[in-house]
Amino acid sequence: MQQAHEYVKAYILLPSGLVGLICLIGGVGGLGYQLIATDSYTWDTFYQSSGLITVGVVMGVVQTRYHQYLLRRFPEVLATRMRQAAVKQGSKPKKEPQPQSIDHPGRSFIPLAYLVGMMVLVGGALAAVMYGQVSIVPALLMPWAGFYWARLFFWRSVVK
Repeated sequence: MQQAHEYVKAYILLPSGLVGLICLIGGVGGLGYQLIATDSYTWDTFYQSSGLITVGVVMGVVQTRYHQYLLRRFPEVLATRMRQAAVKQGSKPKKEPQPQSIDHPGRSFIPLAYLVGMMVLVGGALAAVMYGQVSIVPALLMPWAGFYWARLFFWRSVVK
């Protein structure tokens, strides 16, 4: 369980914080540019960008809940991933641990769920650009900022 928690810290929390921060700064910066330089920022821009970040938060919460389920039911899978990463970083070639299989009801639908989630994030951004009032940079970055910050926030309470 300790190795599984270390995996979550190193490969979920750290990247989520960094990528979420980059996306948030880029998205808010794009909205600031739209407000100051182009004078095209309206209440519709505010509502649509808020909607985009909310969609990202929802997707991030859904993925986090699934990963937390894996941590509760299959901690050995995450621990094996941590050991595999340690083996790859070591200088001596060692025998790689074999990954454990994840077998739960609905497992076959998980790749489809990931694909649908990604399509919702990208599709929402494209719809906001084509039909809305949000310029392309914030439209693409705001959902991902919400996604990564939700992952960071909801994992924070589980792994201390």
